[in-house]
Amino acid sequence: MPDESLRPPPEGESHDLLSELLRSVRLNGDRIVAYAPPPGAAVDFKDVGCLHIVEAGDIALRIDGDPHIERVGRGDFVLLPRGDPHCVRDVGGTEPARWLCGTFTIGDPRASHLLGGLPAVIILRSGGGSALEGLEIARRMAVLEMRSPSQGSAVMVARILDLIFIQIMRAWAAGADAEPNWLAGGFDPQIGLALSAIHRDPGRDWTVEELARESRLSRSAFAARFVERVGKPPATYLAHVRLDAATRLLRDGLLPVAQIAESVGYASEAAFSRAFKNRYGTPPTRWRRDQGGRRSGG
Repeated sequence: MPDESLRPPPEGESHDLLSELLRSVRLNGDRIVAYAPPPGAAVDFKDVGCLHIVEAGDIALRIDGDPHIERVGRGDFVLLPRGDPHCVRDVGGTEPARWLCGTFTIGDPRASHLLGGLPAVIILRSGGGSALEGLEIARRMAVLEMRSPSQGSAVMVARILDLIFIQIMRAWAAGADAEPNWLAGGFDPQIGLALSAIHRDPGRDWTVEELARESRLSRSAFAARFVERVGKPPATYLAHVRLDAATRLLRDGLLPVAQIAESVGYASEAAFSRAFKNRYGTPPTRWRRDQGGRRSGG
């Protein structure tokens, strides 16, 4: 009997969770800077998503607070999607190190949950197949815009960075060593259907049985596969998505807290406030007031 968990979605149906979430968090490429420090010199990066593309030599990368050092060389692409503070150092080989660093900005605080579920560092090594071929084309385009800037170059660079970011995450999530998280789950032909359903309508009173039907799996097969791919149970993931949606409504609109609670799937304002405070450390009313103060410069 065929494994129902491996059956593809019916013809004509598709889900694109990655595109949906990248649009929702408004992740945008910023700029690219070329680095060629003296041998042995180090460059520190913090509080920004980074992409390093090694053009020559070898460099060592270390995340702050982590003793492990990643060594990367010519042709390697290194993505730090969460913006972890880190140090990049020329290891002093026979060829001076030279690399490009692209940065990313996040337009929505909800990205903290989504990006926080990704690894601190994602590395695609040179010679990694078709994914690297496309990335190399994008790198050459970025270098051309840097060397010969013209009208629209800033937008071109930003779009190229977006493409590189997406391609690296695609290649990593499709790999055998991808850690359990929403992105790896999104690439699963069954679990991705349930994740897309949750993100499309987080306020719906989803049950595990309903999500299993969305994925065309039995309840037990779905629950086990969801944890395996996403790293947390469906109810926990749904609660995170609901609170993420609530932050957008609190920040961008004037809806009463009780109405927001109902719209994101909570039976009462009190239950919503408890869950929100447990997640963000402050009640929703105060969180909204604090966000308003930041926007006004107060």
